Amino acid sequence: MAERAVIGRSSGWVRQSARSSVWWRLARQRSAVLGGSIIIALVLVALVGPLVVPYDPLAMELGNRLRPPSLAHPFGTDEFGRDVLSRVLFGARISLHVGIIAVGIAGTLGCLLGLVTGYFGGWLDAAGQWLVDVLLAFPGLLLALAITAILGPGLPNVMVAVGISALPAYARVTRGQVLALKREEFVTAARVVGCSSARILFRHLLPNMLAPIVVLASLGFAGAVLAAASLSFIGMGAQPPTPEWGAMLAAGRDYLRRQWWIATFPGLAIALTVLGFNLLGDGLRDALDPYHPVTRTQRGDRLSR
Repeated sequence: MAERAVIGRSSGWVRQSARSSVWWRLARQRSAVLGGSIIIALVLVALVGPLVVPYDPLAMELGNRLRPPSLAHPFGTDEFGRDVLSRVLFGARISLHVGIIAVGIAGTLGCLLGLVTGYFGGWLDAAGQWLVDVLLAFPGLLLALAITAILGPGLPNVMVAVGISALPAYARVTRGQVLALKREEFVTAARVVGCSSARILFRHLLPNMLAPIVVLASLGFAGAVLAAASLSFIGMGAQPPTPEWGAMLAAGRDYLRRQWWIATFPGLAIALTVLGFNLLGDGLRDALDPYHPVTRTQRGDRLSR
């Protein structure tokens, strides 16, 4: 019993040390810190923005239509007199919601498919890889557009379409990790003591492959937000008067020459969101990979001190 307690305390110390090392490497990267700051700001805007918006994002005031940025309307007004700042702030919640649902669908279904096909192999693996190859035969945005055309326009259908279009990447990454890990000794030991296949998959294999999945999800979030905005831009996503960034871009494209603010501020919001998640994803990739050149350089700098 005393030996088990020592082993438990030792393994807990190792896990805590590993987490501290990851956070230290992540904090050393300025781009990752910048990306994380942008994401935190986005989350705060999504949570607090709709409560503090200066105007109703759906209220039309035709007497104030196409007003340039001013103290009363810092981002100006659109063609219906709606405050652009209020609509941008409210649109942050919509974009964050779309990204979370789309990545959740892609990650859950893709990881489940990769786990099952990679672990059991045989005809199940062949069928799963055939399905993934079929989905990969189409560009992601084109596949999402086709699914949205079948399901019909609207934000819920866009979430499903974007999630399904991103599914193959998660399935491929998860299957590759399973093939590399299922021959390891800890998996063999789990079989010997009588663990079921489900327990091996979700208690032993899945926790050991979370690092690449987390990195893929952080990068995929940016792609999901951009894909949803693209579908809304062409009229297949959010429908008027929903204050979604892509739909706002579509409404402002006819006024770019004179009323530039209608499309500029939603475009900047999309660009900052995508930039933030891409920077954080790159930082997570470097921090979670101890053999990455950047990580080795930082480790050498730390040891030299």
